[in-house]
Amino acid sequence: IKMANQSTVTEFLLMGFSSDPEEQFFYFVIFLSIYLIALAGNFLIIIAVALNHKLHTPMYFFLVNLSLSDICYISTTIPKSIAASFNMISFAGCVTQVFLVVTFVGGELALLTVMAYDRYVAICRPLQYTLIMNRDACIQLAAACWIGSLIHAVLETSFTFILNFCGTNMIGQYFCDIPQLQKISCSDTKVNQILIFVFGFIPDSFFFTFIFTSYGYIFSAVLRIPSVQGRYKAFSTCTPHLTVFSLFITTGVFSYMRPKALSSPTVDLVAAVLYTVLPPVLNPIIYSLRNKDIQLAVWKILRKLKHLIA
Repeated sequence: IKMANQSTVTEFLLMGFSSDPEEQFFYFVIFLSIYLIALAGNFLIIIAVALNHKLHTPMYFFLVNLSLSDICYISTTIPKSIAASFNMISFAGCVTQVFLVVTFVGGELALLTVMAYDRYVAICRPLQYTLIMNRDACIQLAAACWIGSLIHAVLETSFTFILNFCGTNMIGQYFCDIPQLQKISCSDTKVNQILIFVFGFIPDSFFFTFIFTSYGYIFSAVLRIPSVQGRYKAFSTCTPHLTVFSLFITTGVFSYMRPKALSSPTVDLVAAVLYTVLPPVLNPIIYSLRNKDIQLAVWKILRKLKHLIA
């Protein structure tokens, strides 16, 4: 890799959660448990949708994509972080981790935007729903989400590793995080920060605007439904998505846009954990608790597993 040859740093040291052996074991158990819960929850969603033909609809197709993104997202950071208190990661490994994190974060936000569009069409244009959200359209939208997030990740990763790393190799985070890499670079990062901000701000602004606009139309349409039961049913299909989106945005804003006065090594570490761990863990739980179809499908699978084990 040409970029690696330009730098005197050939590997990075990732900050761990603790250097105390007893605490290390505690964090290992906690984060391994969280990781396994995230995997189990998201795989259950995928299997439930795959095995239940009633769930072969656009909404659940995008939910499966979201679960796949969550599995990949949490698998990019947590397994490496629980290996030891301090982890060495090669330059190429750090490049790969940055690329994957940006890919799955971008993919998650893009998928949440498409899911908002799906809800908009279902509630505001119900008679045209099957025509607009046909199989080909769903595949094309999902592909656009992944391709767009890959292109975005290539740009963000390239801008980050154009920098030279010739001093300290200690990253103040448990994974290769772009702001932390900028801090330890021996290059002038002003232009780099502007480029990364611009290429992140443009798609993010579009996604946020689209989602908020979609829900503006959705709420307006729902409030015009005459029956209380009809309004409740319409809102109930949107609640899981809104909750997941709110969780993703809240943790992301706290992690990357909080005031510098609230920044410290410990707070940065906690914020990163919230941002990288909570959405993949809670998303399947939120959809399972708030969606009766998913509940029934998951319980059906669990009952089958119970009979097989017994």
